[in-house]
Amino acid sequence: MRRKELSKEDEKNQEEFVSTRLLVPKERIGVIIGKKGETKKRIEEELGVKLKIDSRTGEVTILTPQENADALLKASAVIKAIARGFSPENALLLKNDDYTLSLIDLTQYASTKKALVRIRGRIIGEKGKARLLIEELTNTKICVYGKTVGIIGPWDKVGLAEEAIRKLAEGARHATVFDWLYEQKRIEKMIKLDEKMRKPYEEF
Repeated sequence: MRRKELSKEDEKNQEEFVSTRLLVPKERIGVIIGKKGETKKRIEEELGVKLKIDSRTGEVTILTPQENADALLKASAVIKAIARGFSPENALLLKNDDYTLSLIDLTQYASTKKALVRIRGRIIGEKGKARLLIEELTNTKICVYGKTVGIIGPWDKVGLAEEAIRKLAEGARHATVFDWLYEQKRIEKMIKLDEKMRKPYEEF
């Protein structure tokens, strides 16, 4: 269900609003706006916020009524995700309460540009296969953009993806990392099966 979009009259009552400002890479401003402003409008409608975008500076201001202050955090996360390379579709997953955004700074693992390129390549993999497999095994969305790796997904799954990416950035073999992820998935299935088997007995 879409939230009601803020009216121009509402915007005038600044004392009733809370706001925050984000600086976005200029090359990503067009993605936030979208064709004929469609993406901007969608974000505003689905989160109940108002976006003011300065294409010249890359500054994005988010406004929302005080009673809808939680939307400010969600909208900020959505804008940050788009700024770090995610598609609007994937970024809007962050409107869900159980989803979060994590950003990993790859410069902490690379001291030179050459090393950064190598680490990015390890995380992406040949034809993007490594990134796609991590996404599949952790139920997350991953974007390698510039010097960062962004992860969107449920809180518990994001932690797994973070660990896998850190292992690769530190030089672990792909096979070792994927085996670890498969093992985590197996453990998760066993826990769920155990909980399912216990449930009928707990009802007595």
